Amino acid sequence: MQAIILCGGLATRLGETTKTFPKILLDIAGQTVLAWQIKMLKDVNVEEVVLASGHLHDVLYEHVGACYDGIRIRYAKEEKRLGTGGAIVNAMRQIYTSPFFVLNGDVLLAGFSLREMLGHFEQQMAGLLLSVHVGDIRPYGEIVADNDGKIQAFREKQSTCRAGYINGGVYLFNRDIAEAFPKNRECFSIERDVFPYTSNLYALKTEASWIDIGVPERLAYARQRFCV
Repeated sequence: MQAIILCGGLATRLGETTKTFPKILLDIAGQTVLAWQIKMLKDVNVEEVVLASGHLHDVLYEHVGACYDGIRIRYAKEEKRLGTGGAIVNAMRQIYTSPFFVLNGDVLLAGFSLREMLGHFEQQMAGLLLSVHVGDIRPYGEIVADNDGKIQAFREKQSTCRAGYINGGVYLFNRDIAEAFPKNRECFSIERDVFPYTSNLYALKTEASWIDIGVPERLAYARQRFCV
């Protein structure tokens, strides 16, 4: 089985922290973000990971190389900004398994196994998104799904503080997801330009402990609290 990790962004919201060092190699509780993610992927027998790189690619390659904690590593370097969707297209040139995982390179999970996603995945699905419950959806937007998990809507960031289910940045895709990608566009967003227009897209609702480290306060929180 294979997986893609999206780790080519500029990470500008983290300021000086990631100007010279990739976000995915930041230390969290004694391990890199990549190490935590590789551990999750090994649990579901992923044998090869494609790092969708860009910003600081050379630094990333120097620290990771062709093998990381027993997992074969490939690289899909973007030569120009492609967005999350374009980065997946670029990386899928090296994907030959179906389904395959895609992870945002700044998310951490505890108390959850990707085996749950594999157990809920069915071949007629274009994709299965991890949907995590949070106490305040305002920074994230919301996923609305029916009782079978089929996604009905994606709601933009809300102004009212309330609990709900959000996109956790972990996906299990059928290769057929590519049929929903915009044609004749290199740069596009998987979240804005694909998901809202894709049929047979499902969400797995979970209560997993989840955090993204994309802003300084959440990075600091992860470093203080994250463990497995």
